[in-house]
Amino acid sequence: MRNDLDGSDGVVVKQERGVRTRNHLISVAAAEFDRNGYDGTSLSRLSRSAGISIGALTFHFAAKGELASAVEDSGRAATRRVVEGVTARGGPALETVSALVLALGRLIETDAAVRAAARLTQERAGAGPDWCGCWLPDVKELLEQAAEQGQLDPEVDPCPVTLLTAHLVGGVVNRVRRGRGERPGAVAGELRELWRLIRRGIAARPDPELPK
Repeated sequence: MRNDLDGSDGVVVKQERGVRTRNHLISVAAAEFDRNGYDGTSLSRLSRSAGISIGALTFHFAAKGELASAVEDSGRAATRRVVEGVTARGGPALETVSALVLALGRLIETDAAVRAAARLTQERAGAGPDWCGCWLPDVKELLEQAAEQGQLDPEVDPCPVTLLTAHLVGGVVNRVRRGRGERPGAVAGELRELWRLIRRGIAARPDPELPK
C-alpha cells in the first residue's frame, strides 16, 4: 500500500516537473524568437539559453516548429485575456477602444510571448492564425459601434481607423524590440500620447452651445 502511494506521488512530481520544464522552454523560446525571429533561432541556441540538453528539449518539442507553435499559442492566449478583460467592463465603445489599445501596449511591452507571436505569425511558414486576429476584429466592431452611437466624427470611416490602429499597435511591437533597455513603461507612454492625438481627430465634436 505504501509503495503504491509512493509510486503515485512520484508520478505527480514527475508530471509537475515536466510542466515546469515545458513552460520554461516556452518562456525562453519566446524571448529568442522575439529577438532573432524564426530563422535566426536554432534548437541548439534554445537548448543553451534554457540550460537543458537537446535531448530534454526534443522530449517536449520534437521540432522547432512545435515550440514556435506553443509560443504563438501562449502569446495569443495572453492577448485574448486582455481583450476579454477590457471588453467585459462595458461602457461607451470609443472609451473601450481607447482602453483596449493602451492595454495592448502595456502587454506588448511586458510579454515576450506576445511580441514573438506577432513576429512568428508573419515570418513562419505554417504558422497559426495571425496575431492581429486576436484583437483587431474587436477594435473594428467597437469602432463601428462608436460610429453608430455618434461617438465618431460623421466624416470618419471606422475601416481606415481600424487599419490605422493595426499599424499603430504593430509598430509598438517593433518599437519595443528596438528599444531594449529603455525605462519600463516608456513605449506604452508614447502609445498613450499617439492615441490621444488620433482620438482627438476621430471623436465627434461636442455640440456648440445654443445661444441663450
